[in-house]
Amino acid sequence: MADRPGDHAASQVRPADILGDAGNGARQGGGRERPVVVYAAIVANLGIAVAKFVAAGLTGSSAMISEGIHSLVDTGNQGLLLLGLRRSQRPPDVEHPFGHGKELYFWSLIVAIVIFGVGGGVSIYEGITHILDPTPLEDPLVNYIVLGVAFILEGSSWLVALREVLSEKMPDEGFIGSVRTAKDPSVITVLLEDSAALIGLVIAAVGIYLAHVLEEPRLDGMASLAIGGVLVLVALFLASESRGLLVGERADPELTDRLRLVAEAEDEVDAVEDIRSMHLGPDHVVITLRVRFASAEGDRLAGVITRLEERLRAEDERLGDITMQPVMGPRNSDAGTGGAQSRSDH
Repeated sequence: MADRPGDHAASQVRPADILGDAGNGARQGGGRERPVVVYAAIVANLGIAVAKFVAAGLTGSSAMISEGIHSLVDTGNQGLLLLGLRRSQRPPDVEHPFGHGKELYFWSLIVAIVIFGVGGGVSIYEGITHILDPTPLEDPLVNYIVLGVAFILEGSSWLVALREVLSEKMPDEGFIGSVRTAKDPSVITVLLEDSAALIGLVIAAVGIYLAHVLEEPRLDGMASLAIGGVLVLVALFLASESRGLLVGERADPELTDRLRLVAEAEDEVDAVEDIRSMHLGPDHVVITLRVRFASAEGDRLAGVITRLEERLRAEDERLGDITMQPVMGPRNSDAGTGGAQSRSDH
């Protein structure tokens, strides 16, 4: 229904201004990111990259060169993720009153670009070069040893990242769904990079083995092409996810449903007509609620709103900024609840 001119008291109601609210700043700082996942990946990938390049130099394997490039790119990418984590934790300022949480999303997009251009592009180029000008492989034993050790190290890093992803997964949510809906790209990026690395190691081992047994070095180059293709696919997926987070993704519907129940449990609240949300960082959610109050007015309304804010913040620590648009008076019976529900997942 159309609201009367006096119905709205649309205003931003917060316990404190964002620049002075220490609690908000702490939530925006990305308290749930797990830098240990990134550090573990850096240590593993740096050592692996050195070993792969040494093995490639001794045996002349194109696939090992691609794998060395892959590990070197992963090491640099994890450094970029650490940079993004640190910059995203800076407190709000005059120019950025909502904080710097989206810095992490920006640097995740840069990581995707690097994987695509440097990791995938160079691996594909190396594969094409080796196919056009094949070089016979030397004794592949060194390659097998390095690939085996690399698989163990990459697998350890992958398990650390997997545990973090599973710890954030909703009970009724599938694994793929949890990856698609995750709001912390640092852990997801490490998990996908390590997954690509494990796949690449298997491809490299098969390519080297076939090239040696069949005495067809072009198969080694084909393995390099396949590794590049895997990296390109991972890069495209990460770029798509980072784009969505940068543009602004809503909070999980499960969260907005809980917030609706908390708000409508208040005696003075007749209905929550609309809830809109957006992630400004993995641990910073802003929400706008259009709340119809049945009877409260004036100072009493201000007290109800303050109490409601406190209960909403207690429900989820990620709620950094809450904006309420109060609407006075009961709903008409023909308005129903369907319209409000249909708009609750913004």
